[in-house]
Amino acid sequence: MSHLVYIPQDIEEEGKRFLVEKGFKIKVGSDLSQKILIEEIKGCDAVLTRSTAVINREVITAAENLKVIAKYGVGLDNIDIEAATERGIYVTNTPEANANSVAEHVMALILALSKNLSLADKELRSGNFAIRNQLFGMDLEGKTLGIIGLGRIGRILAKKASEGFDMKVIGYDPYVTARPNSELEIATDLEWVFRNADVISLHLPLTKTTKGIIGSREFSWMKTSSFFVNASRGGVVKEADLVNALQAGEIAGAGIDVFEVEPPDKWNPLFKLDNVIVSPHNAALTKEGSIRMAVHAAMQVEQVLSGVKPNWAVNEPLIKRLSM
Repeated sequence: MSHLVYIPQDIEEEGKRFLVEKGFKIKVGSDLSQKILIEEIKGCDAVLTRSTAVINREVITAAENLKVIAKYGVGLDNIDIEAATERGIYVTNTPEANANSVAEHVMALILALSKNLSLADKELRSGNFAIRNQLFGMDLEGKTLGIIGLGRIGRILAKKASEGFDMKVIGYDPYVTARPNSELEIATDLEWVFRNADVISLHLPLTKTTKGIIGSREFSWMKTSSFFVNASRGGVVKEADLVNALQAGEIAGAGIDVFEVEPPDKWNPLFKLDNVIVSPHNAALTKEGSIRMAVHAAMQVEQVLSGVKPNWAVNEPLIKRLSM
């Protein structure tokens, strides 16, 4: 009997083709509402999900045959890992698929902020060529980049900033004490990093511990000439505090790829600020990165349904379901 893989939101053909070639049937979802997810997941052996589908306890309970929830991407805040673990279901992600894509996107935001590219583009399109005499950018060479969270993305970003732009890089991560590479210095005091960095880049998962961890206190530590970048999860930052810091001139600007509520309201106050550059949570979504995420997630499905422990499991199911 062929296993059935549920894909709530469509993915790249390469990922689906991998599953079909392994002999699995696939079912692409029709809607991301909880009612439809609960109905469509019934009878499925695996779910391969993007960030947009909320796989909570109710959805998981509806899938009596479910053995693996494979995340297309890294962040897991849309999946109830505890409920999956209790039911003996593996949860996996794709940590090696999009790290470079996100790091490149962050570097692009840093460059755009430091050179005032968004405002320069806006003014020139309105006929204001003289803006060139008012917008003076900042050289990155010799400046300090503070990276909060030293997972794969943070470490790749450190290398790009150090080797590519001659920046000094300091990192803060309570779980990292040893220096992971030569271009990165480890700091043990979060406040010190915020006070000394010219750019702060956030790379934290959204958990109960990290929710709203960055707010008015942290922004008050920053230099008035410094920039703040977040391409991790919007919920890690108190968005209203960020807006206040920007409006008050506590920081020079921000590059934001993620928001507290997604999709954000079109009246979001961040969108009205000229010193803010935004993108629609697409830092990971390059053509190459998207294909890697789809295939890597499909590989995790294939491993679990073949009775093999997956390479990128983020939990240890309480009830083993490897005999199928």
